[in-house]
Amino acid sequence: MKARHFGALMLAIASGLLLPACSDNDSPMKGLLSDEPEPEIWRFALEEIGGSVQDAWAQEFRRRIEVLSDGQVQVEVYPYGSIGTSPQLTRLVKDGRVHLAFASPGHVADDIPEAGIFLLPFLFPENDRANRRILADDELRALLQAGWQDAGLQLLDLVPEGWMMWTADRALHTPEDFSGLRMRTMTAPQQAEVFRAWGAEPVPLPYSEVYDALQLGQVDGQSNPVFAIAEMNFHEVQSVMTVPRATRFVASVVSNRNWHQNLNEEHRQWLEAARSGMPEFIDEIQRDYNRRHLQQLRESGRITVEPLTDDQRARFRDASLPARDAYRERAGERGERLLQRVQSLSGQQTAD
Repeated sequence: MKARHFGALMLAIASGLLLPACSDNDSPMKGLLSDEPEPEIWRFALEEIGGSVQDAWAQEFRRRIEVLSDGQVQVEVYPYGSIGTSPQLTRLVKDGRVHLAFASPGHVADDIPEAGIFLLPFLFPENDRANRRILADDELRALLQAGWQDAGLQLLDLVPEGWMMWTADRALHTPEDFSGLRMRTMTAPQQAEVFRAWGAEPVPLPYSEVYDALQLGQVDGQSNPVFAIAEMNFHEVQSVMTVPRATRFVASVVSNRNWHQNLNEEHRQWLEAARSGMPEFIDEIQRDYNRRHLQQLRESGRITVEPLTDDQRARFRDASLPARDAYRERAGERGERLLQRVQSLSGQQTAD
């Protein structure tokens, strides 16, 4: 009897504890489940390593998007090499497996010939502010956008990352100095045309393979902005860096075309707001990066830095003009209109 009474008492106590806990106002799951929706993830792939100019752009973009959306959109950034090479990243965007990516004209021009305009030397102005104005020109953007859209991509931004330098184990002061030089190029035929016009032997190679190719003597030289040369340690296997001020490295920020078109109005507003002011932000970043890395290279004592004179640059400019003809032939009517627009905006003669 006592046992039965004891069991009944314990059951009553347990019931008394559970009933309040199961009330509508104090669910036992409260605090474990949230009514907030899971954040939407935008995957963003880079052509450069962490700590680079592209990484700075992506990290600032991520910060802005997450603030604007109050965390409803989060951005995952994938540095170069983590999910593929540059052409593979563009393919991932086209396939919709990555939402955003950097895409340089050095490989994009394989599929979008108009993009090869950024590989033509001595075309864009030397002044940074004037160059930004040209890259922001509505007519120029519309012509470029048409090419990107034909390839299933949405062009979101153009990001200048600094002047391209030439490195080799000899001085490159004249086009004749390029004679027989095996010069690593990106895969786009347009860049190969430029170095071929100067007498070099173009050797297309992925960015990740350049250091080993230089070290093993498979190529004799390469071209990249200062910060990339320092970050990838090319100065360890090259002894002379020439400063030609001929071509800027301009990367594009792209998205999948269908993904961009299907964004709802709120997400589209966040995307546009996050991009606002980015050209000025990243231009300051790239100038600082390249300035600091140039100083580091000089102080390393491992590579000689040799700027070209105006007369030397003029010789290279004249020798490169056949590459513009090759661009016209490859990029067609749209490419011709792009070339004329850039020349007009930069105050150049429209006939070469």
